[in-house]
Amino acid sequence: MYDSKGLIHPDRNNLDGKKSEFVNGSVPVDTSLADILKGADVFIGLSRGNVLNQEMVKEMAKDCIIFAMANPTPEISYEDAKAAREDCIMATGRSDYPNQVNNVLGFPFIFRGALDVRATEINEAMKLAAVQALAELAKKPVPDIVNMAYSNANLIFGKDYIIPKPVDPRLITTVAPAVAKAAMETGVAQHPITDWPAYELELARRLGNDNTISRIIETKARQDIKRVVLVDAEHVSVLKAAQIVMEEKIARPILLGKRETIEAIIQEYGLSLPGVQIIDPKNLVDEQEAKRQEVYSSLFYEKRKRKGVTLLESRDLMRSRSYYGVMMVEAGDADALVGGVTKKYPYTIRPALQAIGPREGIRKVASTHILITRFGPLFLADTSINHYLNAEDIADIAELVAEKVESFDIQPRIAMVTYSNFGSVPHGESAVLMRTATGILQQRHPDWIVDGEMQANMALNPAVREQFYPFSKLEGKRANTLIFPNLSAANIAYNLLAHTANMDIIGPILLGLKKPVHILQMGASVRQIVDMVGIAAVDAQGRD
Repeated sequence: MYDSKGLIHPDRNNLDGKKSEFVNGSVPVDTSLADILKGADVFIGLSRGNVLNQEMVKEMAKDCIIFAMANPTPEISYEDAKAAREDCIMATGRSDYPNQVNNVLGFPFIFRGALDVRATEINEAMKLAAVQALAELAKKPVPDIVNMAYSNANLIFGKDYIIPKPVDPRLITTVAPAVAKAAMETGVAQHPITDWPAYELELARRLGNDNTISRIIETKARQDIKRVVLVDAEHVSVLKAAQIVMEEKIARPILLGKRETIEAIIQEYGLSLPGVQIIDPKNLVDEQEAKRQEVYSSLFYEKRKRKGVTLLESRDLMRSRSYYGVMMVEAGDADALVGGVTKKYPYTIRPALQAIGPREGIRKVASTHILITRFGPLFLADTSINHYLNAEDIADIAELVAEKVESFDIQPRIAMVTYSNFGSVPHGESAVLMRTATGILQQRHPDWIVDGEMQANMALNPAVREQFYPFSKLEGKRANTLIFPNLSAANIAYNLLAHTANMDIIGPILLGLKKPVHILQMGASVRQIVDMVGIAAVDAQGRD
C-alpha cells in the first residue's frame, strides 16, 4: 500500500489517520511503486490522478487488473492503460469509459433491502451479498434498454463489461433482495419477507419512470456532447432545462432570445448557466454573428427564391428565432434544434421544412411520441403532422418510426392498429387501409416483426393474442411500436394514455428531416424539455 509520499512502511514517521494499520516492513522503505508493480496482478487506486504510468503497467502480470478510481482524473487514463497493455482489465469511476465503478450501484439498494426488513444494522454479510449480487448480474444477458444507453447492441460479460451499468433497471430487484436475505440469515431483520416474488414486484413498481428510457437517452447523449439550439430561451422552463442539460453534460445549449430578458430570468430564479452562448437574432451586437446572419439570409434565399422568397424577405426572416435557429443547424453552426414551448407547432416546423427539408427519398416527414410504460418504451405514430394518409404513406411512416426505434438499439415490434383484427371487419375503410399497409410492409421487409390489422388490446396483450391469433408475427411478444390509420387516432391515443395513466411522454419526435429538429408541445415541462434535448443530441450523433 502506497500513499502520495511512498510505501506505507513502519520506518516512516508521517503516517496519519489509519495508515499505521497497513504498514508493511517486508521490503525497504524506499521501494518505489514501479518496483513493487513488477509482476503484480492488481492495482487499486483511490488516490489522485496520474500516479501510474505506462511503463509501470507494462511490467505488471498478464491480464492484469487496474482499478483507477480517482475522479475526474484517474491514476492512469483508460487510453494510456489500454495502449500499454491491451490485455489489461481496466476500470475507472467515469461514465465515459467501460467498467464504471460507481457507488450508485450499491448504496441505494443496500439501504433499500435493509430498510425493507427493518434491519438493526448493516453488517459485512449484507455488504458481501450486494457485491455477489452485482457480480452475478454482470454475467446475465444485458437488456436492450441498457445496450441502448451505451451505443453497444451487445454488452457481454468480459474485459470491457465486468460490472453492471448504473442505468440497469434490474439493480433494485437484484441487489436489494440479496441484502434483505442476508439480513434475515444473520438475524438482524426485524420484519422478515416471506413472499419474495411479491417483494420484487413492489421493488419494480418503486423504480418508477425516471430510471428507464429518459436516463438512458441522457447517458447516450453524454457519449458525444452536441450543440443544441433552444429557440424559446426567454421562457423559465427552457432555462431551467438548459441548466440541467449543462450540469449533466447532456448537450451544449445555445440560447436564442433577448439577452436582457434571458439574463433577468437567470438572476430572478437563481439559475447557473456559466459560459452559455446567447444569441439575439433581432439585435446582433457581435460583428461575426452579424456576418453569419447575412450568410444564413443568402443560403435561405438560394433555397427559396423559386418559391417566391426575395432576399429582403429572407433577411427579415433571419430575425426570427425559429428561422435563425434552423439555419444554424443547416449551416453546421449547431447540431440540433429544439423549439415549440411558446409557439404553435407550425411556427417551428415550417422553417425546418423550408430550410432543411426531408431526407432524400422521404415523401412525408412524420412524427412519433414515446410513452414511458412499466413494460418499456412504447412508440406511437404519426401523432402530429399528417392528416390524410393512404396505405403507402402509412407504410412509409412505419419505416421511419422503425428506424428511430432501432437508433436506440431496440428491435421494433410493429402493430398496425385499428378497430379490426386480421380481417374481422372485411370492408371497413380504416381496416382495409391498415390491412393493405401491413401487406406493403411485409412485402418490403419480410424479416421484420410487423403484423396487422389488429386492435390495440391485441397488440399489447400477447396472452390473449396467442389464444385467438397464434399465427401472428408478433410471436407472443408485446408490440413496442403502434402505427395508427390517421393523425386523429394517434393524437387521441397518446394524449389519453399519457394523462389517464399518468405516463411520462417524450415527443413529438420529428422523423425524416435531413438534420435534427424537434418540436415540443406548448407548455412542456422541464423534464420533457430535458428529454427532448437528449433525443436531439442522440439524433445528431446518429447523423454523424
